[in-house]
Amino acid sequence: MSVGDMLAATVPMARTLNLQFLETTPERAVVALPDQDDYHNHVGGPHAGAMFTLGESASGAIVLAAFGDQLSRAVPLAVRAEIAYRKLAMGPVTATATLGRPAAEVVAELDAGRRPEFPVAVAIHREDRAVTGEMTVVWTLRPGG
Repeated sequence: MSVGDMLAATVPMARTLNLQFLETTPERAVVALPDQDDYHNHVGGPHAGAMFTLGESASGAIVLAAFGDQLSRAVPLAVRAEIAYRKLAMGPVTATATLGRPAAEVVAELDAGRRPEFPVAVAIHREDRAVTGEMTVVWTLRPGG
């Protein structure tokens, strides 16, 4: 089972929003939010909460892809998040997440007995590739699987 399939199967909010995990690798995660009337805001685009969930889900997908081999000894947890809504989002939107630190550096901190924190950058864009939002989610690997 891929990381995307696992998240779609086990995270109720991902299922609720019908998120589509298009790519989940340790280098990049791409997740799509289809255009759905039930999740529109007052101007007819995706609700800000749905876009936040999309971005956070993309960040979680890359964290699991990059650090899935550490789950027996550490639990990944989102520590904080910040989002900026840049342009009006209409129609389907896609989030692309990338790690802000090399995975090997994060694992080295874990190996040294520390609780590493690392940012995940997320860009949310419309079908025309215009960036509608930018998000940073800071994650940690809490020792003690």
